[in-house]
Amino acid sequence: MHVSSLLAMAAALAVAVAAPGPGVFAIVSCAIARGAREALALVCGIVLGDLAYFSCAVLGMAALARSMGGAFLAVKLAGAAYLAWTGVRLWLQDPAVTARAQEGSSRERGFARNVAGGLAVTLGNPKAIAFYAGLLPMVVTLEQLSAADVGAMAVIVVFVVGGILAAYALAAAHGRRFLGQPMRVRWLNRLAGLVMIAAAVAIALR
Repeated sequence: MHVSSLLAMAAALAVAVAAPGPGVFAIVSCAIARGAREALALVCGIVLGDLAYFSCAVLGMAALARSMGGAFLAVKLAGAAYLAWTGVRLWLQDPAVTARAQEGSSRERGFARNVAGGLAVTLGNPKAIAFYAGLLPMVVTLEQLSAADVGAMAVIVVFVVGGILAAYALAAAHGRRFLGQPMRVRWLNRLAGLVMIAAAVAIALR
């Protein structure tokens, strides 16, 4: 594969990932409410979901991903339910709990649970399917890829998706350090909760 094709794929993927969507909203909300560590675990799950869809596209299973029917609906609703549940918890969360999480207790909340949540968000995100099943085949010729090409593209997926979303997570987590008053933390939690609930509704209705 020519380098220009890889660069074109990276650019198209970067634009798709950077555009605000359910994944970005989930990460920013998580970082604001719980800190960078949990948000980065969520990023890992989203990257895994992107790799799953990339693998489907490379293996010629894009049509299958588009026509999963009830299975896709179940995954999509599971991702929406995860976001909604997290949003409700943020709305009800005591500001003191958020402060303790910021100081380090969040590391015990479960890396695997956050990864699974990120994976569910991506697998239920129509934007991800639209890119890997629709846009990607227009950028590269999937039928002519070698093993080296697939490996290079997978690395691009990891670094582009992970890098951009990690930047969102770190920026949001850094911003929450300026909120030292419990009342501000409470309203920030509620704002983050509303964003996550809105993202859940958007996923469920698509």
